[in-house]
Amino acid sequence: MTYRRIQVQPLSPALGAEISGVDLSQDLDPAVFAEIESAFHQHLVVFFRDQNLSPAQEVAFAARFGPVGRYPFAAPIEGHPEVVAIVKEPWQRTVFGGAWHSDTTYLERPPLGSALYALELPPLGGDTLFANMYLAYDALSEGMKSLLDGLRAINTAGKDGGAVRGDHLADDTMPGRNLDKMNLEAEHPVARTHPVTGRKALYVNRAHSLRFTGMTEAESKPILDFLCAHAVREEFTCRFRWTQGALALWDNRCTQHYPVNDYHGHRRVMHRVTIEGERPR
Repeated sequence: MTYRRIQVQPLSPALGAEISGVDLSQDLDPAVFAEIESAFHQHLVVFFRDQNLSPAQEVAFAARFGPVGRYPFAAPIEGHPEVVAIVKEPWQRTVFGGAWHSDTTYLERPPLGSALYALELPPLGGDTLFANMYLAYDALSEGMKSLLDGLRAINTAGKDGGAVRGDHLADDTMPGRNLDKMNLEAEHPVARTHPVTGRKALYVNRAHSLRFTGMTEAESKPILDFLCAHAVREEFTCRFRWTQGALALWDNRCTQHYPVNDYHGHRRVMHRVTIEGERPR
């Protein structure tokens, strides 16, 4: 792909690219956005450094990719119902989303993607890892692909008691906390086809995938354990080191991500906007 209006620097052979030469606070020219969208589909996760975004501007950028949605387990920030603050305080030992996962696969229509914007960072640490689920699927044996192509998986918000959300939702006074939501559950194909690229991607993850349809948890566990470990092999991944004002945009349909929890005693504040997606097929 030749880019004429933006600069695109890949982060790793597997996925990820930094995009420069664009100010996301502005109303982007359609030709500029078309190149950003092309880079997004080519690299699966794209990063923009040195941005100065208000919540409304972050929402406006995310909305260029599709309708923005709401995360079911946390209240939005005041005045911006589409924006959730992802905060780790110095006293907290767990990190929000602290397992390899695709976002909210327990929904019937999981998100297309997410935009995460860095407001306050620890002096060191707090990187995020991303993994390419196209490569994870492609690297499987033909026998395993044949098995998976006929399988569907049950994904639940309550797996391991919702441990992926850690103590970040443990406060009964937190607005938006609703334990009934722990029953959220959806069934999706184990190998989904991306609606834009047409490529198949592995679509199970350690945080939310509980079992295969028609099988017990015990029967499913050996295969799920293998797939979840296989999905995040080093050669499928990239690592992003955050700087203040950086924004990451990832495609939830063909990636997984993992926030590294290595900055205890420091505060980290991010704003996240979710882009609505379609029913996986």
